[in-house]
Amino acid sequence: MSTQGDLLHIVTSDTISPRRVRAGRVLVWVAGLGFLGVAAWQILFASGRVPWGFDNWRPVLLAYLVWATALCAAQVIVRGEAGKRTLFILPAVLFVVSLVVFPLLFGLYISFTDWNLASQQGMQPNGLNNLRQMWNDAFFWNALKNMVYYVLAVFVEYAIAFGLALLLNAQIRARKFFRVTFLLPLMLSPVAVSWMIGKSMMEIRFGPLARLARELGWDRPSFFGSPEVARFMIMAMDAWTFIPFMMIMLLAGLQALPKEVIEASKVDGASAWQSFWEVIFPLMLPVSVTAIVIRVIFKLKLADIIINVTSGGPGGATDSVTSFIFREYRDRSNVGYGTLLAMVYLVLIIIFVTLLLKVVARFMERPQ
Repeated sequence: MSTQGDLLHIVTSDTISPRRVRAGRVLVWVAGLGFLGVAAWQILFASGRVPWGFDNWRPVLLAYLVWATALCAAQVIVRGEAGKRTLFILPAVLFVVSLVVFPLLFGLYISFTDWNLASQQGMQPNGLNNLRQMWNDAFFWNALKNMVYYVLAVFVEYAIAFGLALLLNAQIRARKFFRVTFLLPLMLSPVAVSWMIGKSMMEIRFGPLARLARELGWDRPSFFGSPEVARFMIMAMDAWTFIPFMMIMLLAGLQALPKEVIEASKVDGASAWQSFWEVIFPLMLPVSVTAIVIRVIFKLKLADIIINVTSGGPGGATDSVTSFIFREYRDRSNVGYGTLLAMVYLVLIIIFVTLLLKVVARFMERPQ
């Protein structure tokens, strides 16, 4: 019997000469300097610093592709067999960089320009003027305050979703029918919900909900005339759309609970409320936290219902930050200022979600 084993599965280290290593590094540096040179020249031409340049940014993209190809080839030249394994990941990383980092850098550049599509001057650098405008923009800070109300509404949605999940987990008649029925709002687009409910059913003259309100004694029903009522109606439509999402996650968690623990609490004489609060709710905490965090992330992007129903009115009372940024682009054609608001909001979301996840992690680590 041979003791050498299967030699096909033995990978030997490559003998790479210093000359080969230098050649690989020179290849990367030459391609990288070429890419940086083309990009810098195009930036200077776009800002009016040099008299001639490229008509578009395609040469910069080609230079990036040349540098990416050279980088991949250099991995094999310099590292040998280990470099070949790197090629399973490196092209995907470079592709993601081209789709994420470059647009982000371009957005940062636009953020510090005065670029209004209605102006004939085109893009003009304006330093920190957009930041000063944002600091003094009462409508932006009002939209940011509205986001606090919208995010806090998630906990009300969670309570309703938990109640529905408990109901659909119980042994009731037509349980499968109700499960499908309660999931129907989730199958609709928020745009469809905004037109079906906000623009049709709540229409002040002929909408069925307005007629019902008049029958109940509300003389002049206006669901979006008062700031408080309009904000509540936006929350209600958004909740009606996404409560089934939280409900289905909580229902899946309830069905995965160990039946023996619940039955043991009943044998010990625990009431229905004690069984829920002392047994079911603590066991459901991981699922509950996951559902709340995902719903908060969705809530931070709330815009479509607001744009279609109220356009931020009355007087910006229902604006979210996303809908306000959208109106800066659409109504005012203010690309530079709108991009700065989007960048600032992105930073705020990153900070908020990071802190939220840290708080959740510490809460979950505590002994229950």
